[in-house]
Amino acid sequence: MEHWDVVVVGAGPAGAAAALAARRAAPSTRVLLLDRADFPRDKVCGDGIAPEALDVLQRLGVDPAALTEGFAPVPRLRLRSPGGAAVERAMRRPAHVVPRQVLDARILDAALAGGAELRRHQVRRLTVHDDRVEIDGALTADVVIGADGAESVVRRALGLAPNRPDRMAVALRGYAPEPPGQRGVQVIATTEQRWPAYAWSFPLGDGRANVGYGELVSGGASRTALVEGLHRLLPGVEPDGLRAHRLPLSTQRPRQPDGRVLLAGDAASLINPMTGEGIFYAVLSGALAGAAAASGDRAGRDHRRALHRRLGRHLRHSSAASLLSRWPRIMDAAFRAAAADQRVFDDVVDLGLADGRLTLRTLAAAARRLP
Repeated sequence: MEHWDVVVVGAGPAGAAAALAARRAAPSTRVLLLDRADFPRDKVCGDGIAPEALDVLQRLGVDPAALTEGFAPVPRLRLRSPGGAAVERAMRRPAHVVPRQVLDARILDAALAGGAELRRHQVRRLTVHDDRVEIDGALTADVVIGADGAESVVRRALGLAPNRPDRMAVALRGYAPEPPGQRGVQVIATTEQRWPAYAWSFPLGDGRANVGYGELVSGGASRTALVEGLHRLLPGVEPDGLRAHRLPLSTQRPRQPDGRVLLAGDAASLINPMTGEGIFYAVLSGALAGAAAASGDRAGRDHRRALHRRLGRHLRHSSAASLLSRWPRIMDAAFRAAAADQRVFDDVVDLGLADGRLTLRTLAAAARRLP
């Protein structure tokens, strides 16, 4: 039976980052990436990339300029609260909007250039032994990293339950002509109707925008309801290629078990509950998993500890913010505070798009603006 040091299931950003990190930690490590699709392939997503995600990849040896080549920086963010409070400001650092068909292929190419190998294969079964993990009766590995998305086969093989409907969102995404006046501005709009829910419009810089709408599965989110929500919040937008995807929110994360099987990205329910952002979490958790893979049978423990050290406090704060946001008037107050204070705006952006915290400054400023 064919044996590898590390097998990564899923070759998207989390999986490719894991492969890069495993090879960087020990250049002799034999890493095999498995994915059910050929690349380049599309992935339903908002396509927004926070600069912190590029920072993680740069530390793994990937040139951020190569990943974003051909796509202009997006320096501003416009937010609208459920009650209509609006703020638009420059972000501390610009974001980028790169279609996942392009971005994922570029990160994967970097992993392959770094010595990992790729094979098209849909994983169906994992068997965990004391000294190895067996995959579909055809491969074995010292460590397996599950970076296979919201419907993760690897997560199911560990016996970990899926997220409850109130900890799972669903979003619809398509592409449309860029709305007038939106060049260089990412837009996120919320509404009290079917709250918590939001729409987005992220400009690609080529005359098109990635547009979409998402809400909790527990709200009874049918395709019709999602399309209606998109048109309600982004009137006049007529996107092509609408596709839906599920978002397992970080408010219900599985506990990373001990042993030789690790989880990263969506498979670990690492989706920001406020914004639906997942690429930063994906590349960061993938990098941590790849580094932990060198620990063999202690990899699960080491990965769990690394995730806790790096993201634990942020995830507690984002969960608390998500709970507070269930009251729309609190969101209104927070957005009014962000409109009045650049530092509060920066804190809100860091919490929603990277690894920021719910600061006392933001809480106090929002409290002063409650009705």
